[in-house]
Amino acid sequence: MTFDEKLAEYANLAVRVGINVQPGQYVLINTTTETLDFTRLVVKKAYEAGAKRVHVNFSDGPTNRAFYEFAAESEMHEFPAWMVAQRDELIDQQGALLWIDAEDPDLLAGVPVKRISDQHKVAGRALEKYRAAVMSDKIAWSIVAIPSQKWAAKVFPELPKEEQLNTLWEVIFKTVRIGDGTAVEQWKTHISELEKRATALNDKRYKKIIYKAPGTELTIELPTRHLWMTGASKTPNKTAFIANMPTEEVYTAPLKLGVNGYVRNTKPLVYQGNIIDGFTFTFENGKIVKAQAEVGNDLLQGLIQNDNGSAYLGELALVPHKSPISSSGILFYNTLFDENASNHLAIGEAYPTCVEGASNLEEGQFQALGLNTSITHEDFMIGSAEMDIDGEREDGKIEPIFRQGNWAF
Repeated sequence: MTFDEKLAEYANLAVRVGINVQPGQYVLINTTTETLDFTRLVVKKAYEAGAKRVHVNFSDGPTNRAFYEFAAESEMHEFPAWMVAQRDELIDQQGALLWIDAEDPDLLAGVPVKRISDQHKVAGRALEKYRAAVMSDKIAWSIVAIPSQKWAAKVFPELPKEEQLNTLWEVIFKTVRIGDGTAVEQWKTHISELEKRATALNDKRYKKIIYKAPGTELTIELPTRHLWMTGASKTPNKTAFIANMPTEEVYTAPLKLGVNGYVRNTKPLVYQGNIIDGFTFTFENGKIVKAQAEVGNDLLQGLIQNDNGSAYLGELALVPHKSPISSSGILFYNTLFDENASNHLAIGEAYPTCVEGASNLEEGQFQALGLNTSITHEDFMIGSAEMDIDGEREDGKIEPIFRQGNWAF
């Protein structure tokens, strides 16, 4: 296939499988100016799929940085009502949401951490309805990525500049199964295999998950009615969609107060245009009681203090070390890819879909099930070829889930 043919197939995959656009549906796309050509293709494909109206919110890296550097301090504590209204209307109309990511991993490096943290907090509070709709699969949503020159240079600094972008393009095409015109069919097969893993874990009904690796000894209790999920989701009207493309994970929610031990990251966390790396979290009764990073420590401290739930876990996800993205040996500096190359955890909000009957509950009821709520949901990678994971059943029996970073069953 030519590059243009691959690009068209990728756009079709995002529309037909990612958000699965339905006839007469509103579509909102959030992206950057780096993705203009691809975004135009996606808009065309969405209308061909029957979309009623497609709206694109373009952001721009230097413009975004200028806001954090030069806007009045008071603006770090404000969030525009019209931006909230746009997302709320999308939810009310049962529209579909697509993120097309091409961010520079170092976009906000050097910006005062407090300004970033303050804006993140106020945005999280303002967009509560929107965040809840996404976390509960009330609308179809998906994230795909497009390489930018700055991102490609970060991933492949050893290559000549003229080769960096094309190399990242080819790697991304491979991770989303683009290349021979059968991407849609390949995704159906892939999701089926992930769902077999989720079914096997759900049948086990583990009480605890136990992690052991260099720098990590962690025990996570699971809610009684927990569910293991995959990247394949459904809206309340049964429209299927894939939230992350690529996806290699099987995930669930932890019991908020049932996390004890310590865990060290194995890949950098790119957060708010900055890199956080070399960090360890220590948990007692669910809460992070000690956190220290070798790189980006101030930002890390701000992240876990966003609100009362930011110091607790909201997700645990299993990804084998031999997954296609991990096997590439590439560090992407992008959570969408790096989390699908590694076992990972997330601090902050838990997915209601990961507990039976929780999706339609009020926040107080949600917390009564032992799940965490927060304006934050931030994944960080902990997997490696040296990680062993066990599951403890209700009768106390210990069973291997991962050995040396890969599935043990």
